[in-house]
Amino acid sequence: DEVRLNSFKPRARAVRTFPRFLHPHFFNMGMSKERKAWYFGRMEELIQTYSKLFVVSVDNVGSNQMQQIRLALRPLDTVILMGKNTMMRKIIKNFGEANPGHPFCNLLPLVKGNIGFVFTNSDLAEVRDVLEANRVPAPARVGALAPVDVVVPAGPTDSGPEKTAFFQTLQIATKIVKGRIEITSDVPLLSKGDKVGASEAQLLQMLDIRPFTYGLIVEMVYDSGSIYSPEVLDITDEVLEAKFSMALCNVASLSLAANYPTIASVPHSICNAFKTLVSIAVECDSYSFEKADAYKALVPKAAPKAEAAPAEEKEAAPAEEPAAAPAAKSDY
Repeated sequence: DEVRLNSFKPRARAVRTFPRFLHPHFFNMGMSKERKAWYFGRMEELIQTYSKLFVVSVDNVGSNQMQQIRLALRPLDTVILMGKNTMMRKIIKNFGEANPGHPFCNLLPLVKGNIGFVFTNSDLAEVRDVLEANRVPAPARVGALAPVDVVVPAGPTDSGPEKTAFFQTLQIATKIVKGRIEITSDVPLLSKGDKVGASEAQLLQMLDIRPFTYGLIVEMVYDSGSIYSPEVLDITDEVLEAKFSMALCNVASLSLAANYPTIASVPHSICNAFKTLVSIAVECDSYSFEKADAYKALVPKAAPKAEAAPAEEKEAAPAEEPAAAPAAKSDY
């Protein structure tokens, strides 16, 4: 009994620990008041300084790539601003209250997801080209959504015959050529928006294919109060001239058909009237005017009418022999 009493040790009292995110000091790990005040002032300064910006998506963009993009945009006097969506919304609301009716407040619904602002006063198409040029190829990761269609090209691979079963699992037709697996035809592996599976990611890694490219994706464009899609930047002056000419022709055709003169149809009406006067002048020898003389000179004169041919001598028609009298009927 004494041995039992001496060997007995009281159990250590359990200490209750809180998760890290419930620790009181965890909530003080954000931006300091001075940093927040600087950020508020910085964004308001950019809003007042620049009249154009891109709303960009920054998914799968690393810090090193972001730094390279900032350096590439520096000669164009372009600034990238990132931050928490809650802070950006609050700054836009405060700016709208201080400047009622300012069009920048229309960007408030676009502040969602992993987005940022690219402020600039330079040519928007030029800035967009810089952003698209700084895209980095990346491998397909399991669970990621495919931003583009992925097609595995036909041709030889570096895989040996032992990998044939793996290709058969993915329903990819192959053959063995010189001890290597060769894909016989192009294989559409993923479509845009599909989730990358483990087999697809392993296949692309095995073939050393990096199908995706990541960078800043332009979602919307803000230009002096107007918000529009980035596809508008693809419209050149030549495209605008062609569209305007087509619309002008349609208006002129409708006005001429309805016999209703408009600015678009008056030149055509004058041209048609001139053609009518020239046609009259060409047909009338006794009438002409200065502008019609050049056209009359191009039209060959009509040849004089030929004299009437002498009357043909009437040939005496042979007298017709009288018809023979019908034979008398015989009594027999």
